[in-house]
Amino acid sequence: MDNDVYGHVNNVVYYSWFDTAVNAHLIEQGALDIHAGDTIGLVIETQCNYFAPLAFPQTVEAGIRVARIGSSSVRYEVGLFAAGEALSAAAGHFVHVYVDRATRRPVSVPASLRTVLEALLVHP
Repeated sequence: MDNDVYGHVNNVVYYSWFDTAVNAHLIEQGALDIHAGDTIGLVIETQCNYFAPLAFPQTVEAGIRVARIGSSSVRYEVGLFAAGEALSAAAGHFVHVYVDRATRRPVSVPASLRTVLEALLVHP
């Protein structure tokens, strides 16, 4: 996913980075098994604001937090930063609805996942 014809990483890549940042954290915390878990998260909403271009080979860092935990859904907020920069190059959110892997019907956020999410929860 190198630079596009405009010399920067294309906007659709930012959504991939959002997904990677969140899922990597959940996997690392042992809260999500993307290959064999009974529960998976499906993205139902996403949004991004762009403030500065990012370009390969810059290193990109992501900060994640949880804005809301519902009974079966979670709103994640993500900031993307060029390594070492204090201001974000992009910020956005996406909402996962957690579903049964087989039926694709919503399920309650599992307790082990909820514990990991609560550690990221922003309290207004």
